[in-house]
Amino acid sequence: MTTKKVERRIKIKYRIRKNVNGTAERPRLSVFRSNKQIYAQVINDLTGKTLASASSLGMETMPKKEQAAKVGELLAEKAQAAGISQVVFDRNGYLYHGRVKELADGARKGGLKF
Repeated sequence: MTTKKVERRIKIKYRIRKNVNGTAERPRLSVFRSNKQIYAQVINDLTGKTLASASSLGMETMPKKEQAAKVGELLAEKAQAAGISQVVFDRNGYLYHGRVKELADGARKGGLKF
């Protein structure tokens, strides 16, 4: 059973995904936010492969915004090790605010270009 809030996010997600696609040259950076953790993946949609991923699982205890920024920096490191410097940002239906924004800023600080 899904709530109206989740249904609304899923509608927004599909509206975004109509326009945002990842390619080999410019893959998609997808964000998933749960109540406790935050996850991010760099995905090539043409092949359906995840090229790099990072999450806040197992990180030391700190405020969630700081955790999101660290995940963004970690993902940027892994993506650059895989030879990726430019991505398309997919906020996955979440507002570009709070933890999602911190993750994006952390990835930019780590060297990814949006």
